[in-house]
Amino acid sequence: MGEASSSSSWPSRGAAAAAAYDYERDPRWAEYRASSAVPTHLITDPYVRAHLQHKFYRRFVNSDFPVEGMSSTISTQPSASSGGASTSASENARPPDPVASVGTNSAGPMRSRLSLHLDQRSLHFSVNAWVLIVALIGIFPLAPRSLQYKGYRLSLLGTTCTTGYALFALYRIPRAGNLQAIRAWCHHVTSSKDFIPFMYCLMFVTSKLHLKLVLVPVICWALEHVARFLRRHFTSSSLYRTYLEQPCTWVEANTTAVHFLRSNAEILLGFLLILSLFSRQRNAMQTFMYWQLLKLMYHSPFTAGYHRAIWLKIGRTINPYIHRYTPFLHDPINAGMRWWFR
Repeated sequence: MGEASSSSSWPSRGAAAAAAYDYERDPRWAEYRASSAVPTHLITDPYVRAHLQHKFYRRFVNSDFPVEGMSSTISTQPSASSGGASTSASENARPPDPVASVGTNSAGPMRSRLSLHLDQRSLHFSVNAWVLIVALIGIFPLAPRSLQYKGYRLSLLGTTCTTGYALFALYRIPRAGNLQAIRAWCHHVTSSKDFIPFMYCLMFVTSKLHLKLVLVPVICWALEHVARFLRRHFTSSSLYRTYLEQPCTWVEANTTAVHFLRSNAEILLGFLLILSLFSRQRNAMQTFMYWQLLKLMYHSPFTAGYHRAIWLKIGRTINPYIHRYTPFLHDPINAGMRWWFR
């Protein structure tokens, strides 16, 4: 009896936890809501919104949370009446189920929206595959120098276009022209996942500096997108199963290693830009802007875990030497750390 009561009360506790979850403060909720196939004018419907939130909760918070179908979101229980005529009259007088009407009226728009969204994903995959190929050409040491330079520029330009379009499709432009709306819009854009690669590639595609290390994060971003798309949409292809299944499986199984490789390259690039200040290709403004971007990577929820682990390891390695050999660097380092954590 106790087991039955506890098992029957678990869905209610799970539903209460899902209802109490703060979706608006989770940056993944805005991206998930925008990437869903539900039309924008239907998001305001409380039943559709609750169903979408439950799906988000199961995907990102609790994978064991049960999500019911749209048709069973509202339980239609006919009232028990004495006569069949009164029952049929009450059923005829009952307003139509809003969820059922949403399903019937919006089937066409949702289907067209889904096909359009899939076409956008296919286009995004095609551009990322092209970026991956030209970036590998740009970093390949045996390729001609002119071909390397073209691959370097084209890969940065392609990533800038894809991430910029993703930001525009997700956030558009601020509807209100006041300062508060623009500030809120900027906060949402800078805290999104695509803002960091967009600023990274935009910063180097407009620069005269040519460092092959710049392409390592670009290759990692493109490799993740391509592997994820292939594993989701090409599993039935014999070409994929023969040549691409093992590499894609390895990429998805070693996502953490790929992220650490990318983060190491980003931090090392920051120190190389400092060293470039002593060369003819120095650009103090670009160096300052890149370190601002590194600061954002340190605090962003999408990259903070990897960057903080690397910076912690760097601090443990060099701090003993600074204390022993260069104690005069304590004050500049402390000033830099105050700016970094501000």
